[in-house]
Amino acid sequence: MNNHERSAELTAFELTLIGASLFMFISILASKVAARAGVPALLLFLLIGMLAGSDGLGGIYFDEPQLVQAVGVVALIFILFSGGVSTRWDDIRPVLWSGVSLSTVGVIVTALAVGLFVSEVFNFTLAEGMLLGAIIASTDAAAVLSVLRGKSVRLKGRLRQLLELESGSNDPMAVFLTIGMIALITTPESRPIDLIPLFVLQMMIGAAIGALAGRLMVEAVNRLRLEYDGLYPVLTIAFVLLVYGLTAVINGNGFLAVYLAGLIMGNRKFIHKNSLLHFHDGVAWLMQIVMFLTLGLQLFPSRLPPVVPAGLMIALFLIFVARPLSVFISLAFSGFNVREKAFISWVGLRGAAPIILATFPLLAAVPQASTIFNLIFFIVLTSVLLQGTLIVPVARWLGVYSEAPELPRSPLAFVMDDGNIASDLFECNIAPDAWVVGRQIVDLNLPEDLLVVLIGREGDTIVPRGSTVLQAGDHIMLLAKKELQPEIVRIFSAQRPPADLFEHHE
Repeated sequence: MNNHERSAELTAFELTLIGASLFMFISILASKVAARAGVPALLLFLLIGMLAGSDGLGGIYFDEPQLVQAVGVVALIFILFSGGVSTRWDDIRPVLWSGVSLSTVGVIVTALAVGLFVSEVFNFTLAEGMLLGAIIASTDAAAVLSVLRGKSVRLKGRLRQLLELESGSNDPMAVFLTIGMIALITTPESRPIDLIPLFVLQMMIGAAIGALAGRLMVEAVNRLRLEYDGLYPVLTIAFVLLVYGLTAVINGNGFLAVYLAGLIMGNRKFIHKNSLLHFHDGVAWLMQIVMFLTLGLQLFPSRLPPVVPAGLMIALFLIFVARPLSVFISLAFSGFNVREKAFISWVGLRGAAPIILATFPLLAAVPQASTIFNLIFFIVLTSVLLQGTLIVPVARWLGVYSEAPELPRSPLAFVMDDGNIASDLFECNIAPDAWVVGRQIVDLNLPEDLLVVLIGREGDTIVPRGSTVLQAGDHIMLLAKKELQPEIVRIFSAQRPPADLFEHHE
């Protein structure tokens, strides 16, 4: 190879790096625009990838379904782990069984309903229709988390916790159903009843490894005492990849294992917890950007027009029939009312997970795989564009939107390296009818590990003392352990003194 050819290769490599960085910059700016416009950021990520593709302005030819699948699986691993590690057990415990029902029964009902509809109305066999239904049956963690954790989405009760739990835990069922349907189509001697013991085995292995791995990760972080703090994120990355890979190798459900490992780890104490949570949140966003850009590149918009009529009909059936049917059946014995169930039905956002699953039939050479892929892509675009942009209006219309302002979070945090103390600065407001109004701080009988740091009052900042009298509208900054914070917010907003609220913490 002469110097000219070597120089050309180096130039191409450097231009690739520049292009990748520009894509990321554009995606970051797009997320800011999306937040202000009320549009899900992932939709813009997809559109950016489509514009850069062979049918777009960029003209980049990209047709690598195997690479898309690999990138998507890795991205979903870290997105699910981040969702698990940032989820508080106290938040999801009241909705645990409802979430499990949505993640299992709900996915099955959705897959059956869509599969029957597709096979009856369009030129699909029953097996092919069920395959399409299985692929599109799960809500997407990346889509739901990015929308619900936006600053403008505030919901009453436990709706947000349930929707986040569902989106983080229903991918395993969809993956299992998709792979199972592909096996039934490509292996005629296979029987549907054979899937039942396989499903039980995969979920049991995934749950067992996830539960064990979550505890081992905490022990490893606390006991290794690495010389360099920067190695702790590397350690957790290695654990996440190991958990998924090991589970998949022994025929368990790796997605379930990763999510459970994150959930268990996030609800235990370990050193550098705040920094690791922020790190994995950043990794999850990076994975979302890379995943959706790659998916956008894989799509050829010129191939979509033939599937638009069918895709629109299937999308509308999914949104207005299949999803509500699955929600009302799954939550038939829950404490959610009709309005709440209607809203849960609306937030059935589809996203990257169905598109990634749609690459499985392509690689398995399933009949009509290309049509299924294009249909799934169009359905996802319709879901995100229609449902994602109307979440707040629908929540207001159904009366499940909370008008209370979101409590601002302090950018400061306090975490001890021994892992025994994990306190955080946070803020809350004193309601006009709160029982603490007119009382001195010393008379509130607050726990010893709670500190009132500052009080904001009518534009002034007050350094509080025990004799400081709280007033309506005070904006107070407190330092306390995370597990105490929900109770502290209640004690400062309740109309009556909550009886023995902090007794078990003393």
